[in-house]
Amino acid sequence: MQISVRDENLKDARAERLPEIKSATKYARVSDMPLYENGIFSKPVYGNIIHNYFQLNAEASMVLYNGGEIKTKIREEEVEHDISTIEKDLTASEIKFKATAFYLELERNRVFKKLVIADIAEQQKRLDQIRELFKNGVILRSDVLRGELQLSKQKMLLVEIENTIAINNHKLVILIGLPEGTVIKPDENILVQENSGKIYDDYLSDAFAHAYGIRISEKETELKKLALKGVKSNALPKVVAYAEYGYTYPQILFYPYAASLYGLGQAGVKVSYTLSSLYQNNHKVKAAEISIEKQHLTHSNEEDALKVEVNEAYVRYRESLKRISVSEQNIRQATETYRIVYNTYFNQLALLTDLLDADTQLLQSRFDLTSAQIRAKLEYYYLMKTIGEL
Repeated sequence: MQISVRDENLKDARAERLPEIKSATKYARVSDMPLYENGIFSKPVYGNIIHNYFQLNAEASMVLYNGGEIKTKIREEEVEHDISTIEKDLTASEIKFKATAFYLELERNRVFKKLVIADIAEQQKRLDQIRELFKNGVILRSDVLRGELQLSKQKMLLVEIENTIAINNHKLVILIGLPEGTVIKPDENILVQENSGKIYDDYLSDAFAHAYGIRISEKETELKKLALKGVKSNALPKVVAYAEYGYTYPQILFYPYAASLYGLGQAGVKVSYTLSSLYQNNHKVKAAEISIEKQHLTHSNEEDALKVEVNEAYVRYRESLKRISVSEQNIRQATETYRIVYNTYFNQLALLTDLLDADTQLLQSRFDLTSAQIRAKLEYYYLMKTIGEL
């Protein structure tokens, strides 16, 4: 809608190049005209006055030159239109990133659900084995109770994850405008990581070319320069071509006067120059020049902020990739630990608490891997958003 407003403003600015056409009519009742031939305190003499007065005229004019004011205004509207377009793209990018975050969170909890369901099945199988040992008098009842408690916790965790999935699904459905009740099933291949092969300097170069904040700042700088140009045009002459024609009654423009309707037209060129602009415009020019200097500093600050943001996004993205490899190694270690403790427990060489801890550690390491994969994807999309390519 803002772009539509800018479209109309731009058309309005271009329309100022077209001729201006005016029409007017006038009727008046003229009073008597006393003539004080012997002073104002003497008795006046009344002239022969025509009391009805009527006028109808039309005029057309077109600016030939006004110091480039119209051209500058058109360019300003074009730049404002460009800024609105960039702001629209920026808003779209932010919505895309928000939708991406919901989508990835949905996938993360979907994977968590699969892991918890598998863990519940494993715990149920293990609990059955523990109960057999208890029936045979090998272990105490406390081990059975601990196993049942652990299983109950995992079932509650499953309920929490399912509720989280429902909440995130609803958020995403509302955000992208789908009917409520729509179930979104993320693509399982979403966890495959991007491999662009770019280094930091490549991303920084892309950011300076495409980042929305930098592009807006550049347009703001251009606007300040155009504002200075517009202020300077106030001290330049204005040339206008015009033509007019009108009917008037009575004829009192030229002598001798006549009680007749007459028509008169003229065409020509008007040239005007505001002499006071020689001393009134200086401070406006200086203020516009200072605004340009300020905008240059703002743009430089925007560039510095972008460097910091791109660097942080790049480092965090590389860190998230490293976290994936560490999580994969942790899973291998936790799996081996669980296998050893599982065998030693059922051979009566370890405590149940050790087995439950190993199980929890294995499940957590799988959770950590999924979280690392999701985070790496999110960091990548944040990097794309930062450099203006999302």
